[in-house]
Amino acid sequence: MFRRTTQKNDINQQEISTLVGDGFVLTGDLSGKAVIRVDGEITGKVTAGGLVLGEKGMITGDIEVTSAIIYGTVNGNVKARQLEIKKTGKVNGDIKTETLEIELGAQYNGKLEMKQLIKSNEKPAEH
Repeated sequence: MFRRTTQKNDINQQEISTLVGDGFVLTGDLSGKAVIRVDGEITGKVTAGGLVLGEKGMITGDIEVTSAIIYGTVNGNVKARQLEIKKTGKVNGDIKTETLEIELGAQYNGKLEMKQLIKSNEKPAEH
């Protein structure tokens, strides 16, 4: 009935291919190219195309993703092109990102580095 005329390449619109459910504990590194949702606990490095960390979710280890939405707790460094920390989210570690959104009530303890992480193919104009 209703259709969007613009198409966003947003994590909210991507299909989640992997789920670590509430009550599950994963120890070890996890890597893939798709979007993962974590409602359980992961101890180890997470590398993925996208990450949704649920309110009960916890990651102890570094995260390297294209985009992430954090509702739960991260104890480790986060490297993401786009990062959102929601009001229930907690990040204890350093962040490297291009874009950052932190909701009122979210907690963040660490160092922040904001710059273009992926270099574009465009050359700067010469003056």
